[in-house]
Amino acid sequence: MLHVKTPSGNIYYNEELIKNIVALATMECNSVVGLANRNFKEDNSNLSSGIKINLTEDKSKLNIHVFVIIKYGIKISIIASDIIHLIKDSVERFLELSINSIVVNIQGIRYEN
Repeated sequence: MLHVKTPSGNIYYNEELIKNIVALATMECNSVVGLANRNFKEDNSNLSSGIKINLTEDKSKLNIHVFVIIKYGIKISIIASDIIHLIKDSVERFLELSINSIVVNIQGIRYEN
């Protein structure tokens, strides 16, 4: 559970909620085929299996790690940049949380006709 103090009171965020928002934002990128768990296997059974979240030491910002499988044929740096932008925009817009870092881990590339 993530606890944030605001001038109006306290907000508690469930970690699974944050992971789901990150996963949905990641899947908005057309070049992402799916999320992968951290053991290098594709895992679409649980939406948040390819997401790892932790807080900075002062508990004021999020560190996000995303594990994805992408389509073949598009420059990896462009895909990673798109994913980072989508995640940052979604987390800041929906949750009003600050992000310290977003790391995109490309776990595999799938060739599709």
